[in-house]
Amino acid sequence: MTSLDALVVGAGPAGIGTGLALDAVDDLYFGIMERGRIGQTFLDWPEEQTFLTPSFTGNGFGATDLNAVHFETSPAFGLGVDYPTGSQYASYLRGVVGHFSLPILDGAEVTSVTRIDDGFRVESPRGPVTTRSLVWAGGEFSDPRPPKIAGAAFSDPAGSPAAREPRSGRVVVIGGYESGIDIACHHVLAGASVTVVDGSTPWDAGRGSDPSFRLAPRSRIRLKEALATGRLALEAANATAIKRDGSGWAVGLSNGTKLRADSRPIAATGYGPGLGPVAHLFAERPDGWPELDDDDQSTIAPGLFLAGPAMRHGGLKFCFVYKFRQRFAHVARVIGERAGKDTSKLEAWRDAGMLTDDLSCCGVECAC
Repeated sequence: MTSLDALVVGAGPAGIGTGLALDAVDDLYFGIMERGRIGQTFLDWPEEQTFLTPSFTGNGFGATDLNAVHFETSPAFGLGVDYPTGSQYASYLRGVVGHFSLPILDGAEVTSVTRIDDGFRVESPRGPVTTRSLVWAGGEFSDPRPPKIAGAAFSDPAGSPAAREPRSGRVVVIGGYESGIDIACHHVLAGASVTVVDGSTPWDAGRGSDPSFRLAPRSRIRLKEALATGRLALEAANATAIKRDGSGWAVGLSNGTKLRADSRPIAATGYGPGLGPVAHLFAERPDGWPELDDDDQSTIAPGLFLAGPAMRHGGLKFCFVYKFRQRFAHVARVIGERAGKDTSKLEAWRDAGMLTDDLSCCGVECAC
């Protein structure tokens, strides 16, 4: 059995980024476990899906690429693209792992995690591991949330291959945030007529400047182009039920009307935190997201940290790489100091603008 100072579960941007920060802690014995291959979540992305945030190389002027997980790297530089696809970003992550020689065990899906006297015991088909500190960086893409309505089983999750298959006639998309607009534009471009239903109307502009709460500029550009075709409609109502209707499907709405779809409705209703085997080791906030202390640590299982887009602190969301990467070095410093190690090299993260340990400075809106 391997015994570690720290173990990271997940080799996506959150897991690799945390691993890079842990690697800067002197004499820390750590490892990274991944269920599939490096960047597996991005390899699972639909071929047409791309990042919402642009990559651009500005490292020499102190402006780290928005999608980079280390301040000495840039997806734009390595890939030569501004909006990476999933497979392209996975290639970037593999390059980072190779360059920094991170210790990753792939093909090691975690099946259970239990607390022990001095940390955690982690089980996988590759054998058990014990660790003093555990960082869960499993991501959200594998945890789609179905709509909480009657007949939800008749819908296809927006991230599934079935949702991307060519569809003719009338298509209904439930949910109007990023994944809903993305899949709607995909089908409009292919020639279908699409109606997006969402009572919260996330496509409206008046929602502050934080892209975690409003559509990203790239989505707004695509939305404008899709609306111009005349084959996209935005319905300010919530779906209440899905049922078969002859050869098609009927979607009931909160305003008392019904929409007919010629194919299974597409559910773009978001993703859960993706906690899997550590779900029982996190308390829930009133909104259902994991409750964390100021160090991104479970409030009921000290030593268990969360990294990635599922992080929430008050009203702050960390659902972009440029946001959640701000916490890699902070978590690594907490882990390193508890293990009695020298963490002074992590100040380089702060100098590069990739270490935020005062969350009160986050969430400031743009003036204009």
